[in-house]
Amino acid sequence: MDLLLNNLLSEQFVSPIWVSLKIAVIAGIIVVVTGTMAGRFFARKQFKGKAIAETILMLPMVLPPTVVGFFLIVIFGKNSWVGQAITWLFDRPIIFTWWAAVIAAIVVAFPLMYQSAKSGFLSVDKDIENAARVDGASDWKIFYLISIPLASKALITGSILSFARALGEFGATLMFAGNIPGETQTLPIAIYIAIDSGNMIMAWLWVIAIVAISFMMLLVVRVRE
Repeated sequence: MDLLLNNLLSEQFVSPIWVSLKIAVIAGIIVVVTGTMAGRFFARKQFKGKAIAETILMLPMVLPPTVVGFFLIVIFGKNSWVGQAITWLFDRPIIFTWWAAVIAAIVVAFPLMYQSAKSGFLSVDKDIENAARVDGASDWKIFYLISIPLASKALITGSILSFARALGEFGATLMFAGNIPGETQTLPIAIYIAIDSGNMIMAWLWVIAIVAISFMMLLVVRVRE
């Protein structure tokens, strides 16, 4: 019992949870904003190549995490112009940093938020928006005061699901951000390392922690239905 309590209170146990929550929160905020804007845009606009653009946005949902990680390394690596620009600006590459883990979480969580937001905005009656437009409301006021409130249920569901996805990201994060304790070692990575090293006590504690967090978030989604 004392050993279990010591493990629960140890920095080794708390650190991956704290890192995962920080990454998931920041990634979640960015995903909610960008996913909502993209969902609104694609729900209301028709243009040539729309199907291809949407398919690209949704690809991270079906691609293996290692493929996502590979593309992130190619895009942000030291040989790419993006990676070179980041190195020039911040005097260090972004790969194997805390922000790399945030980017990986954003990429894999975005499709869930985007799909939920688009579905929510498609369910909004266009006649209501058009009536507000006739009355002189600007597009921003229509979006903020009418579209978002009417699509709020889908937006909240997408926010929770994308946060849960960001929290559980493993493969792309390990490839792109690495396993640096206290910086990029998230809960899924910590569980993998604990099992690989035979530390089943810590593995079980981390598994219980992430299952409990994920269960509570999904329960909120189900209760709101």
